[in-house]
Amino acid sequence: MQQDENVFLVGPMGVGKSTIGRTLAAELGTEFYDSDREIERVTGADIPWIFDVEGEAGFRQREERMIEELSALSGIVLATGGGAILSIASRQRLHERGIVVYLRASLNQLQQRTAKDRNRPLLQTADPRTRIRELMAERDPLYREVSHIVVDTTRRGPRSVIAEIVRRVRQFQRDGVSLPEQERSKHQPE
Repeated sequence: MQQDENVFLVGPMGVGKSTIGRTLAAELGTEFYDSDREIERVTGADIPWIFDVEGEAGFRQREERMIEELSALSGIVLATGGGAILSIASRQRLHERGIVVYLRASLNQLQQRTAKDRNRPLLQTADPRTRIRELMAERDPLYREVSHIVVDTTRRGPRSVIAEIVRRVRQFQRDGVSLPEQERSKHQPE
């Protein structure tokens, strides 16, 4: 399998990985998978229930196995869960088996996009904004480590983001060049 046959979307919850991934796959003429939806399909249970019964550690084990399985496919766009990059093995598989696109957004944007969503167990807290900030402090370095391309989605619609991803993925496929680090760090979350 060639690395550039797959596009893997990573980033925090609420950044739009699933929404963007579906349309991106259609644009690229590939299959679309969402690792969280695939876990739900296989288990017959939703993510909050898995968290309640198995805890986060149990869910992360399932997630790592699903990333192993899905990343082995060829010619796909995969939207990963926000915490998929916590596993060293998953980061390695994603980086080696596809072009990893880190979708970023400001703290304000993430809070707005997740405010009414009750299917995010890690945000069921008295202060979701602080929790998002903590998660980003922990995970941003891991998203950067695994990614080949970084795209900021703040105040942008899906079409604009998808057009940029398509352009940059095609450039990566053509040139095999990752985005320089100075460009990666140009946009910091608010």
